Amino acid sequence: MSEQLIGQAHLNIGGKVLAAIDPSVYSESVAHYAAWAARRLAAPLEYLHVLDRHPEHAESKDLSGSLALGALDALMKELASLDESKSKLAQERGRLLLKHAQAIAQEFHGIQAETKLRHGALVDALTEQEASVRLFVLGKRGEHADFAKGHLGGQVERAVRAVHRPLLVVSRAYTEVSKILFAFDGSPTTRKGIEMVAGSPLFRGMNVDVLTVGKESDAASQGLEWALSTLTRAGLGNRGLVEAGDPEEVISRRVKEESVDLLVMGAYGHSRVRQLIVGSTTTSVLRTCRIPILLLR
Repeated sequence: MSEQLIGQAHLNIGGKVLAAIDPSVYSESVAHYAAWAARRLAAPLEYLHVLDRHPEHAESKDLSGSLALGALDALMKELASLDESKSKLAQERGRLLLKHAQAIAQEFHGIQAETKLRHGALVDALTEQEASVRLFVLGKRGEHADFAKGHLGGQVERAVRAVHRPLLVVSRAYTEVSKILFAFDGSPTTRKGIEMVAGSPLFRGMNVDVLTVGKESDAASQGLEWALSTLTRAGLGNRGLVEAGDPEEVISRRVKEESVDLLVMGAYGHSRVRQLIVGSTTTSVLRTCRIPILLLR
């Protein structure tokens, strides 16, 4: 079996690209990257906007003590009317956001996109559709994220842990992708990731450099050699890099120095790279790298 076919065995061929659109400054970038990916994958594209309800934030004050019965009824009707107006405005804003994303896909990438507006929680909406998804696309932060402190959006962190399909977490600005860095630790997950990259049309014709963080050893050299050989057989230009140090610091610095357009990481591994997805280091890399990061499982 060719490397191309081995890689494709890990892909959900026929699945769609599902991108979550919200009112944040990342919405246009999400629309662009999702359309870019869908076009290269020849996959259906769907933009999703979720109207999240926060019942825990609802007004809970007891107003009955200071109001006569008639006045209380009038106030409650007014509040209900106000909630209804807010709901209609939120739905209309969602429809406009989806329409704008749809226009970006058509105008800049020449593809059609479906849209969906629904109520509920974002992570639930993503996991419910997972069987039909080939790639998820999210912005690094939502509209309520704390930009001043550089925190990731809480929805992003929950989605990273919940979904099992490839997840593209995008930066604020869209840039055409041509140079890719793969963080490789030799684990079964990152080996599977290399095969997915080799078999996916998303990366066809691109350069994919492979970075291993850690001390040089025979095992590390053999693993890196296998990764480069796999990518070469798939027709991808590549270069191997080995560097000792802290994975978070080394990966972030390499991204800057090499002018990387897209970082690819395995979701789980047997070394410290595993912490990049399950612990604080993951959050730090996602936060500090100002480029899109594709997380593979």
